[in-house]
Order: sequence, then structure tokens, then C-alpha cells
Amino acid sequence: MTDAVPATDAKPARPSVWRSFSQPAAWTMFFFGFSSGLPFLLVAGTLAYWLKESGIELKEITIIASAGMTYALKFLWAPFLDHSRPPLLARLGLRRGWLLLAQLGVVAGLVGMAVATPAQLGLFIAMTLLVAFAGATQDIAVDAYRIEIAPVADQGALTATYSLGYRFALILAGAFALGFADHMPWPQVYLIMAVAMLIPIGANLRAVEPDSRRVAARSWGEAMRQMFVAPFSDFFRRYGVALTLLLLLFILLFKIPEQALVGGIMSPFYLDMGFQKTEIGAVTKLYGTWIGIVGVFVGGVAVARWGARKPLLFAVILCALCNLLYLWLIPNKGNLLVLTAVISGENFMLGFLGTCAVAFLSSLVNREHTATQYALLSSMVNLPGKVLGVFAGGIVEATSYGSYFIIATLAVLPATALFLWLLPRLKLRVPEA
Repeated sequence: MTDAVPATDAKPARPSVWRSFSQPAAWTMFFFGFSSGLPFLLVAGTLAYWLKESGIELKEITIIASAGMTYALKFLWAPFLDHSRPPLLARLGLRRGWLLLAQLGVVAGLVGMAVATPAQLGLFIAMTLLVAFAGATQDIAVDAYRIEIAPVADQGALTATYSLGYRFALILAGAFALGFADHMPWPQVYLIMAVAMLIPIGANLRAVEPDSRRVAARSWGEAMRQMFVAPFSDFFRRYGVALTLLLLLFILLFKIPEQALVGGIMSPFYLDMGFQKTEIGAVTKLYGTWIGIVGVFVGGVAVARWGARKPLLFAVILCALCNLLYLWLIPNKGNLLVLTAVISGENFMLGFLGTCAVAFLSSLVNREHTATQYALLSSMVNLPGKVLGVFAGGIVEATSYGSYFIIATLAVLPATALFLWLLPRLKLRVPEA
């Protein structure tokens, strides 16, 4: 007979913020965030400047720069990163092996873009797609690594350091790349970006592999079920078919106003508004990135205070309304003060929305299928806006920049109405902690 454990009213000790941020995994995530962030702009906004200066038409620019849509489709191959070993690099482990393979793919693609240049457009597009595919694969591996390397109590610190590294990469691939391009040819700029990828590759080689064990499937059919059926059937089982479908519809819709302005349309817009590349980089990428970081941390405070759902609704509406700020630039061409004010409001709300969105999507995921479910949900968030971005150039040429910004803003209305309907039903189904 064992002794009964006496009851106690003692509260559990608070997690140590210092320990969470000082652990090695937190700094590993800083470099992994840098690795994920670097290729993102190089196949979207920054790429669009290179294409425009090479004489590519606006309609073609937005189509080529939509290579970033690969990020919205990463759920298609995410199960393979959960259940198959990386070729040639299996000794590094499941997560680090796949991550290194993706990092090497980004380097190869950037070098290929620099060698091909838009003069060999077919090969150049192929190399751009390689960078986008490898970059999206990095995201899958890094998300899985973050979740598996530390307990839930430390995930906030790991997400924060990841975001900081990601923002540093955006500064390099955005502001610094544009500044470099004013003083050297674009191929040299992309070669510098390829060299910069060696930093996170080194961090990966020194990192610790998460301790995760998976039961091997006994048959091909069972392996296919584990990879492609179980993660999705679990989601429908937990929320019910009707609520799941409406929840997924909201996830598809709520970031359209933001994503519609992420692709290739904004770079030509800034140039047409009379700004120089160095000015654009300094305000939109350098200054704007730090304003975005402020928004990220304010969003974190809001989520800690009120949960993920209400701040998300607030952020979705305000972020969409920020698109209307760009109408202010049209009669104020070349005015850096107006550009700075517009970017201040826009990037603050983008950072705020990003934190709320990650918290909301994470709250929906079953940790038994974390990598695949999170990849699916995060892909769905970005897909419709990127599709709209493909046609952005055609819409602007048929109407105007102002009309496009208004269309992107009005796209928030269906998502807002749907989320107001979902809120009480989610509260009944899954009460928020």
C-alpha cells in the first residue's frame, strides 16, 4: 500500500522567462528564423525590382513573383518531412537533415538566379521556383523543430527569437538588397544573399536534434494513412464536419487583404510613386521591419491578456483598413514623410496580426500531427491572397492602383462576418485558456 499524496494549495512555480530565452534552443531558433526569412523576399518583392529594371512587363512581373505561392502549398509535401528520412543527410536526424537539404536548395537556387539572370528567362524562373520550394520546405522543418525541441512553456520564447531572426533576414533581403542594387549589378546582390545563407547552415550543423520517436508503419497502406489521412481526419473528428468547413473557410479568407499586397505589385507601385530604391528599402524594409517587431510584441501582450480570438478579430479589421493608407500616397508622390506614416500603420498592424494568427492557428492543432496540420493551416492562410496577387498587375492595368487597394480592403468583409458567427461556437467547442 502506498502513501497518499497530501493535498496542497501551493501554486505551480512560474516559468522562468530568463531560462526560456537563454536556453540554446532559443538562439538556434534565431538563426533558423534568419534562414526562413532570407529567401522569402528574394522570390517576391525584391525580385520584382530586378524584373522591372530588366524591362519585364508588369503583368509578367506579378506572375513570376507569385513563385512565393509555393509557401501556400507546403502542406502537400509536409507529411514526407514527418515520416521519411532525408536522402544522404539522415545521420543529422529527421528535422536537421531535411532542413539542411532545404538550405542547400536555397543556396543553389540563388546562385542559379544570379548566373541565369532574366536574360535567360526560362532558366531564371526555374531557379526562382527552386528557391521558393526550398524556402517553403525550410518553414516546414523549422516549425516542426521548434515544436519538438522544447516544451509548451518555452514555445513563446522560441517563437520570439525565431521572429527576430526572420526580421533581420527581411532587412537584409529587402533594405540592404535594394541599397546594394543601387551600387552593383543584381546578380552580385543575389550571390551575396547566397553567401549569407552559410550562417544558418553553420547553426544547423551545430544544433541539437529533437528527441522524437515515430513508430514505423508496418505496410505501405498504413504509411499512407499516417501521412495523408490521419492528420486531416483528426481535425474533422475534433471539430465536427460543419464547424470544420466553416473554420477552414475563415482561415482561407482572413488574410486576403494582407497577402494581396505581399507579391510583386507593391515594388512597381513605389517606383511609380517616384521613390528611389534606397528610399524604399530604408522606409519599407529597414524602418518598417522594426515597426513590425513592435507590433509582434504588442500582439503577444494582447494574446496573453485576452486570448487569441478577440485580438485576432481586431487585427483582421484594422490590418485591412491599413490598405487604404496607400491611397494617401497617390496624391503625394515622392513624399517620404507620407510614406513613413503609411508604413508605420501598415507594418505595426501586420506584426500584430501575425502574432495573433500564429497563436490562433496553434490553438487549433493536435500535437500528434503538429507539423502536417500546422503546415496545412498556415498554407491555407496565404493561398487566396497570393492567387489575387497573381492577377494584381492585370487589375491595376485595367483600373488603377487606388481601385486595387480598395478591392483588397473590401475583401475583409466575408471573413469578419464569418468569424463573428464562429466565435461563440468555438467557445462552446473549445473553451479558450
